[in-house]
Amino acid sequence: MALDFTDDLRLAHVLADDADALSTARYKALDLHVMTKPDLTPVTDADQAVEEGIRRTLSRARPRDAVLGEEQGTTGHGQRCWIVDPIDGTKNFVRGVPVWATLIGLMVDGEVVVGVVSAPQLNRRWWAMRDGGAWTGKSLLRASQCQVSDVSRIEDASLSYSSLGGWDEAGRLDDFMALSRRCWRTRAYGDFWSYMLVAEGAVDLAAEPELAVYDMAALDVIVREAGGVFTSLDGEPGPTGGNALASNGKLHDQALAFLGSVDDVSRHAQRGGGSVHDLAERRRQVDDDASNED
Repeated sequence: MALDFTDDLRLAHVLADDADALSTARYKALDLHVMTKPDLTPVTDADQAVEEGIRRTLSRARPRDAVLGEEQGTTGHGQRCWIVDPIDGTKNFVRGVPVWATLIGLMVDGEVVVGVVSAPQLNRRWWAMRDGGAWTGKSLLRASQCQVSDVSRIEDASLSYSSLGGWDEAGRLDDFMALSRRCWRTRAYGDFWSYMLVAEGAVDLAAEPELAVYDMAALDVIVREAGGVFTSLDGEPGPTGGNALASNGKLHDQALAFLGSVDDVSRHAQRGGGSVHDLAERRRQVDDDASNED
């Protein structure tokens, strides 16, 4: 019998409501305290307060569950783990750019089964539960269902990302640029928003070369429940591969043909997922198809 996570989804909305109140109160605050973490990324008192508030509520509502958060790491252990990014888009938050959100996911036995993305300054929220579809709206009772696009040609695809610098640092810029030149349109919507636009069908592909599990967990289930596919750049399903490619499904293999590195594909082949030859053949096929249509 399949497990029902409706109560967990309701709880995730409560957590998001509280997070919205805390983060909104600190947004553009004159006394906002901004610090630099060891990895040289910024963190604010708002990030810390939001995560602490979520942890406090979970300690009462789900005392046996583990929690993994960006600011405080992992506490507890077990098959159920809440995965939290208190403010995804902290740099935007600090600069007064409204594209930031709280990401809340629940992973059970290695699969993300609940996800909520709440962006109060955009006045938007997205959520999903395993086998329950993906939704966007004001509340559980006031929502519309998300559905990915049906674009099937890379030349007709809209691609979103965060920054070219990350691709350069990862040594994947040439691959990414090859893909972007083939796509119809590229935009840097960035962070969570790229993936929610994939879920809504407004964008067809979103990719990042380096992400943590707390950046991806909530996004993963929302994209999948909207009918899309969410993997690492070497095709590993889920949010644990260290990077991400989300698509409407029809474009996934075509995009992987550009973004999968030789090392990635070699590792994937060892797990039975393909080979370096497969990658080269897929990329040649994409090129040949485009040439024939031209």
